[in-house]
Amino acid sequence: MIIYPAIDLRGGNCVRLLQGDFDKTTVFSDNPLQTAEKWASCGASWLHLVDLDGARQEQSDNRRIICEIATKLPVSIQTGGGIRTMADIDELLSHNVSRVILGTIAVKDPDFVARAVEKYGDKIAVGIDAKDGFAAISGWEAVSDRKAIDLAVIMKGYGVKHIIYTDIATDGMLTGPNLSAMTEMSKIFGPGIIASGGVGSFEDLQALTKSGVSGAIVGKALYTGAVDLKEAVLLEKEG
Repeated sequence: MIIYPAIDLRGGNCVRLLQGDFDKTTVFSDNPLQTAEKWASCGASWLHLVDLDGARQEQSDNRRIICEIATKLPVSIQTGGGIRTMADIDELLSHNVSRVILGTIAVKDPDFVARAVEKYGDKIAVGIDAKDGFAAISGWEAVSDRKAIDLAVIMKGYGVKHIIYTDIATDGMLTGPNLSAMTEMSKIFGPGIIASGGVGSFEDLQALTKSGVSGAIVGKALYTGAVDLKEAVLLEKEG
């Protein structure tokens, strides 16, 4: 299981939200590149970068920061937030980003995902953020009428190989991931599920390895020291 340290960007800072609430933001660093270098030095093979401002259709310098990190660091980068056009995807991939995550647009315009997968293959992933079982959109500030499970089935049919599945209720809470939801999604979609939300301990990561997911995103637990990244990445070597 691959460990993905999370770097959520808002106004150029590394932040964490509580259950996706932009009014409950904690700033952990004003130097995203330095933070990325720290996680890379701890052995991370991938980083998960999110442009929170872009997800809300707000102007920011986050895209430039993401491209800088992807260009300078010898690790793989997956990123999402505010990606709505083929030009957005082209820009990120041209700056050494390994995987681009489509979120809101996967709900609003599923055919765009199909076209993107046809052009870019497994460099395209889909982010499904679930609130009470339904897919949230626009930086989690609205909830669609599409069930997360149904959306995953559609995306699988389009050839999507990776889904970042976030349980909003657990995100930033450090109370443990929604293991039943992750297990259910893994059974339906297959091995390409990357779990996000709720990881608060090394034991949580061990539990996720049994749910069938291929990766786990860890955010607040790393910033608070609840999870030691050097210890966590050992799970990758253990398979």
